[in-house]
Amino acid sequence: MIYRFTCIVCPLGCAIEVEVENGKIKDVRGCTCPRGKEWAIQEVTNPKRVVMSVVPLEGGALPTVSVKTAEPVPKEKIPELMKFLANLKLKAPIKIGDVVAEWDRIKIVATRGA
Repeated sequence: MIYRFTCIVCPLGCAIEVEVENGKIKDVRGCTCPRGKEWAIQEVTNPKRVVMSVVPLEGGALPTVSVKTAEPVPKEKIPELMKFLANLKLKAPIKIGDVVAEWDRIKIVATRGA
């Protein structure tokens, strides 16, 4: 099986192909840097994403505050994380960069003050 990606690691946007045979990476083609190759392999074997969302805020100028995970989360765990965030309620004041919660040892950080 061949997976095709447009690399997002740098502005070049290389067209990368990852060939997988019997569940193992056989070849990676099209990347111009080692970071792109690493990213493509991870995308096939264990894709992860930084998750951004908003959560309700009590006592702030606005009713919500934006948050993100401090590190990428495995894609298969994102629905579980979103359920956690849906039940999270914060109280003002919040500053940009505040760690407002922790889920599965991953910090949830405010991306806007309130």
